[in-house]
Amino acid sequence: MNIGKQNGFVKVAAVLMLLQGCTIGPQPVPDDPRYAPVIPASTEIPSPNLGGIYRPGFSVSLFEDRRATRVGDVISVILSERTQSSKTADTEITKENSISIDAGTIMGVTPSMGNYNLATAVEQDRELTGEAASDQSNSLNGSIAVTVAEILPNGLMMVRGEKWMTLNRGEEFIRISGLVRPEDIQPDNTILSTRLADARITYSGTGELADSNKQGWASRFFNSEYWPF
Repeated sequence: MNIGKQNGFVKVAAVLMLLQGCTIGPQPVPDDPRYAPVIPASTEIPSPNLGGIYRPGFSVSLFEDRRATRVGDVISVILSERTQSSKTADTEITKENSISIDAGTIMGVTPSMGNYNLATAVEQDRELTGEAASDQSNSLNGSIAVTVAEILPNGLMMVRGEKWMTLNRGEEFIRISGLVRPEDIQPDNTILSTRLADARITYSGTGELADSNKQGWASRFFNSEYWPF
């Protein structure tokens, strides 16, 4: 292989890597700031109140359950997600055209050009047949504890959190964020994931097992929208 062909191969490989780099994002890592818990300020211990039996900030309510109500409180989200979709399409288009032109006669003689007369006939047939079917179902069950990151002016609580599990040959993680209505929280301080508004739920993994289920960068390029053929 001469130098020119080698340089051309290197340029093509570089272009493929640059294009595919647009579709390969950074690998997820633990302790992402977008899912980090919000730690409230530490409660300062008040000075002893001589002569009194009550201390501010240490009261206990006898008629209140332990539901999450403040920034930094923990709430358990019960994952109960199930989706199923099915779609079928069948398309058939047929079109036929036929054109015939008779040259006629001039003074009883059919006009011609050499061995060819001027009579013309054109026929055209077009046919398109397409069929497609798609069937997909997913389910996710489990639980994850998240923290209250912010309380909006209308009373909704923004929650977020992640759970990382280190397994034999890699790691698996669950990330979740969304908006919670206080009245949807159960007495045991749990809430169904179907009750989260604007929910973002991610379940994936990293490591050797996760990489074995992914296509290589070249295969992803040839199967991506950047491949023109």
